[in-house]
Amino acid sequence: MKKLSLLFCACLLTGAITTGYAQQGSRKKELIATADKTLDLAVRQYKLMMQHVPDDVLPRTTNNEDGSFVTAKTNWWTAGFYPGTLWYLYEYSKDNTLKQEALKRTAQVEVEKNNKGTHDLGFMLYCSAGNAYRITKDPKYKEVLLTSARSLSTRFNPKVGCIKSWDHGKWEFPVIIDNMMNLELLNWATRVSKDPSFDRIARTHANTTIKHHYRRDYSSYHVIGYDSTTGAVLARNTAQGANDTSAWSRGQAWGLYGYTMMYRDTKDKAYLAQAQHIADYILNHPRMPEDLIPYWDYDAPGIPNAPRDASAGAVAASALLELSRYTKGATAARYWNAAEKMLESLASPAYLAKEGENNNFILMHSVGSIPHKSEVDVPLTYADYYFVEALLRYKQWAK
Repeated sequence: MKKLSLLFCACLLTGAITTGYAQQGSRKKELIATADKTLDLAVRQYKLMMQHVPDDVLPRTTNNEDGSFVTAKTNWWTAGFYPGTLWYLYEYSKDNTLKQEALKRTAQVEVEKNNKGTHDLGFMLYCSAGNAYRITKDPKYKEVLLTSARSLSTRFNPKVGCIKSWDHGKWEFPVIIDNMMNLELLNWATRVSKDPSFDRIARTHANTTIKHHYRRDYSSYHVIGYDSTTGAVLARNTAQGANDTSAWSRGQAWGLYGYTMMYRDTKDKAYLAQAQHIADYILNHPRMPEDLIPYWDYDAPGIPNAPRDASAGAVAASALLELSRYTKGATAARYWNAAEKMLESLASPAYLAKEGENNNFILMHSVGSIPHKSEVDVPLTYADYYFVEALLRYKQWAK
């Protein structure tokens, strides 16, 4: 009788596991189908957008007051996202119309490779020329990227241990958490050029950021002001968050993505641990909404009626998908499932634009900077980029 009971329990357990796997497989199939449907819409949206973008500028956002289409010149930090999204959508669709626009717009942004007045060359050039090189293998993009990496390196101060973010504002040597994203360009340059200086700068910046940008709960400050001579921390502030001690949601996503990427490129387990701490902070936050699309700041006034930031959700979803691949068991499943929930939410009518609307951007409801009353509850070009990236990652890794 005891053997029969054990056999019965084993059969139940096997059945439960089989059912669980079947349900998981079914969800993956459904979300892959949703991803395809969403990417098809994105292709149509961007083919419509192409018809409205003047030759000398690039898409940026929508004016929150009158709904008009807002563009930016090549020296604006978001310039690389439109060509980058075009490359992703061409990679998905093989639509030559998108490729031709991607080639044209990537060439347009290339002029910024010599720009030593910005820390955003990773966003500007790696998202555009980086994807172009990955997809086409055209060697001209290799030189664009190496020149960009050299330009970015000129902003590194070894005494501070960071790349300077802004040449304006109240700080002598400001460093923002967003800067973690631009290290990917330096990591690429390390692999391609074999020049160890790129690796040294990227790792030093990442290590200094862990030391000074993060609080005990693994939330991050937005801006750290350093003394450029001594390297001492002079100020811990925000520019786009609710206040100096708050957790600006896109900043948390930048950090999550940045340290996940740093682990991928270096295999330094300190970066993996940092990425996991940030992910756990985000996913355990008591003010994270049920649909996992964050408020613009986790400490924003007016929650639960504060604006959401779809761009923070898109960046975090893409990062969590990758982070799940570097972890195991229940931890990996938790990160993967959270990313799935974020993508399901973003692909729902609550955030996904209807075809021909939203100035042909893909996502609605992002926030640029509420303190500056800029880009509030509007589409943003980088929200589209990381959303498309996350959908493509899901399709590739869910199989």
